Parts: sequence; C-alpha cells; structure tokens
Amino acid sequence: MTREKVFPALDPLAYQRHGLHDLGRDWPETNCYLDIWIEVLAALGQPPEAALGFAITQDFEGDQFTFFKVPLEDLETLFGIRVTELAIFDRVEAHVAAQIARGNLCLVEMDSFYLPDTQGTAYRKDHGKTTVAINRLDVDGRTMDYFHNLGLHRLEGEDFDGIFHRTAPEGALPFLPYTEFVKFPAALPEAATLAGRAVALLRRHLARAPEANPIAAFAAVFPAQVAEIAERPFGFFHLYAFNTLRQFGANFELFSAHLDWLAKQDTALDASALERLAAEARTISATAKVVQFQLARAVMRKSFDKLAPALVPAIEAWDRLHDGLTGLLSHPPAAAAAE
Repeated sequence: MTREKVFPALDPLAYQRHGLHDLGRDWPETNCYLDIWIEVLAALGQPPEAALGFAITQDFEGDQFTFFKVPLEDLETLFGIRVTELAIFDRVEAHVAAQIARGNLCLVEMDSFYLPDTQGTAYRKDHGKTTVAINRLDVDGRTMDYFHNLGLHRLEGEDFDGIFHRTAPEGALPFLPYTEFVKFPAALPEAATLAGRAVALLRRHLARAPEANPIAAFAAVFPAQVAEIAERPFGFFHLYAFNTLRQFGANFELFSAHLDWLAKQDTALDASALERLAAEARTISATAKVVQFQLARAVMRKSFDKLAPALVPAIEAWDRLHDGLTGLLSHPPAAAAAE
C-alpha cells in the first residue's frame, strides 16, 4: 500500500512538539539535524532521549565546538532505523514522492529563505542551508509538510516553487541537494531492550570522550577570540556564539535529558548517581547561556577580562560529570561479568 504521508496521523495545525523543544528550556532549538530527529523519533513513538548518549564525545575543535549530530549507526543500533544517502538524478520532488509512497522519510538540504517557520530570522530575508524532513508532499497542490526546528510545519504556493527551484530560468544549474532517506524497521524495541542498548552505547561514547576538559581549552582562547570578533561587523557575533557557547550549552542540556531518562529505566546503573550527573550537565548548559549574554556585552564594550572566569562553573561541572560517569560505568555489564 502506498502512502501520502510517512506519519499519516500528523497535521501541522494540531501538532504538539516534544518536550525537548519546550520554550522554557535553556536551548529550545539545538541544530537543524538533531531537532529533526527529536521530533521524528517522538512521532515514531520512541523516546528521543535514548539517542543522546553521544553528546559526551563533544570536544573543542580550536575555533568551534563539535557540531553534535546523532550518529547514524546509533539510530540503527538503538531502533533499527537505517539512514542512507538518496541519489538525486531527477527532480527532487519526484524522488521524495516515490519514497513517501514506500513509507520512507526523506531528509533534504534546503534553503531557509523559503521556510515559513523561520519567520523573523531567515524567511524571505537570508539564504542559508538547512535540513528538513518531509512528511507529506502534494506536488499538484504545491504544498509540503516538513519537520524542522521546533516541530512540524507546512509551506505552499510560492514557497513550494522556491524550495524546489521550480521557477529557475532555462539552463540554470539543476537542484541537487544532499538527501538522505530513512527506512523504519518492521518492529521497534521494547523499553528494556532499548535501555540496555543505550547503556552499552553510553559506555562506548564515554571511551571516545575528550581526555582533556574541552571547556577549559575553550576558556584559554575565548577572550582573544572575542577581541577579534569585536573588530568585525556585529552580525558575526551570532555566528561565533552559535558555534561555541550554544553548541556546548545545547549539547549538554540534551545530555542531561539522556541521563535523566536512563535514571528512570530498569538498568543496573545507580539512578540517583545518574540524576546527580544530569544536574552537572545542566550546570554546563546554564553557564553557557549566562556567558552568551555576557559575550554580547563584552563585544559592545570591548572588555574581555571577565569572560574566561565566567566559564569556571562549566569547567568544574564537566570534570565532575566525566569523572562521575567513568566511575559509574567502570563496572562491566552484568552479563559480561558472569562470563
């Protein structure tokens, strides 16, 4: 049976976003790719918190923090979800329609200029690359329902024509965006199975975490970087803040949600210890949010000496989080110990 929607029951007009996108959080939006998976996993009836253990691997890369994305192998390990690149050799909308008919979800890089959910930022103002997941496509009616940022949205008419380059002049370069398609499993895991898989993945990711404190490494260069930013147009401040403070702040707020979720599952891990470590991750998130406000003032005033000290609570929280997790996860799983 072919489908008109990947998730037939969903309508943008009645859609309820997941709690990880609640506006009361430190960072309601994270990044376009992970925001999609939060909503898609919830639409599938699965807890997106289970997929966030990878966040402990985030590092400072010298000019930015690691852009956090759920590894595709984690999606397959946890849920049996397979994500593969989709070759684009015809019109994009034709490929997407073919996949929706098969029950597959397409993730497509598109221009935020035509996405109405970016009203007030990029919509009809700035061209920028972002990723959406298309739940419904009506080519004849020129409408599309898509997951992006905080939820499920609809575009139509001129936005539809623009997003698919349908009014491009004769001879224009073809629209060949990077596209992935998602194949869902026939059966999803039981709660206990999912929790066990998540713990195993957390152990694996902790082994890949930075050996040196990444927030301390950032603090060492933070004032000098901001001093350079202060000499550039003020708009560059937002780009810098997004790729530094917001990256690690949102990353660790999500990691706190992962630990809180694990604390509620039936595993061999100490639930109270997980909750304490989740609080450390939230300290990192909250500190990043406070320092982002201080950063704006520092740029305006060209005064940078208080920036590095302001990161101390996050630096100390990262050390406690890393050491606490190492101790908590240092014991082998019960099955392995029995062997």
